[in-house]
Amino acid sequence: FDELKKAIEDNNKEIETLYIGGGTPTTLSPEEMDTLIKGLFKEFDLSNIKEFTVEAGRPDTINREILEVLKKHCVSRISINPQTMNDSTLEKIGRKHSVEDIKTCFKMARELGFDNINMDIILGLVDEDAEMVKNTLEEIKKLSPESLTVHTLAIKRASKLNMDMDSYKENLTQYKEMIKMIDISMEAAKEMNLNPYYMYRQKMMLGNLENVGYAKEGYECIYNMQMMEEKQTNIAIGAGAVSKFVYLDENRIERVDDVKNLEIYLDRVEDMIEKKKREVEKNAN
Repeated sequence: FDELKKAIEDNNKEIETLYIGGGTPTTLSPEEMDTLIKGLFKEFDLSNIKEFTVEAGRPDTINREILEVLKKHCVSRISINPQTMNDSTLEKIGRKHSVEDIKTCFKMARELGFDNINMDIILGLVDEDAEMVKNTLEEIKKLSPESLTVHTLAIKRASKLNMDMDSYKENLTQYKEMIKMIDISMEAAKEMNLNPYYMYRQKMMLGNLENVGYAKEGYECIYNMQMMEEKQTNIAIGAGAVSKFVYLDENRIERVDDVKNLEIYLDRVEDMIEKKKREVEKNAN
C-alpha cells in the first residue's frame, strides 16, 4: 500500500473508483473486511472517488454483519449473484446456497439501505432450458435490482462443471436454445427498465457469445465502463491481480500481472511493487 500510494501521488494520479472483488471478498470475516477498508482509506486518497463497489457475490458468504461493515464504510454498490434462480441447477453446479437464501440476502441489503445492487446470472448452465431462464428472470423482476449482468456460460478451469465435464457435456445448452435465452433476458431487462450499457467476451464461452451489463438510468457502473472500454488505467492489488496501464496517445495497454500462488506472491511482493511503480511512472509521462 505504502509504495503504491507514493507512486500514485508522485505522478499526480487521482483515483476515480474503488472496486473490491474478483473472487468473493465477503468470504472475509466482518472484522477482516473492516480492517481492509480502513487500511485502504488510510493509505490512499479516496476523498474524490465517484463509486465504491464490493462484490458481495455468493449469498452463502453474506450476512447482516458483513453488510453492516460495508454500509458503515459508505460502499455505494454491491453485487449479489444468484447465477440462477432454480434450486436444482444450483445443486448441480456446486453452489452452497438456495434461491430462498438469495432472496433473504437481497432483502437484508435493502433493509440496511443499499440502493444500488447488481445481480449476475449465467445463461447455458447444465440442464437449463429457456423456460428455466424465464423463471430466473421472473424471480429477479420481483427483487428489482438496479443492474443485471447476463453472462453466457464460460467453463472455468477450477469450476465443478469443468471437473465433471464428461458427465455434463451432453446436457450443455445448445446454441439455438442459448439464443432464446438471450432474447428472454433482453426482454426481461427491458421490462425492468434496465438498459444495456456494456458488453464483453471471455475465453471458453459457449457459441462465442457475449456478456451484457444492463442498468437503470443513472446506475451504470463507472468501473465496468472504464475497464471494458479500456480507456482508463486500472491498478490492482493482491495475488492474481492484473493491472492495466492505458497509453491513449500510443493506443496500447501494458498488463502487469501478480502471481496467483499466495506463498510465491508474499515471497516476491517487492518485485511486483517495483513493476507497478515503473509502469505508474511511465504512464504519467
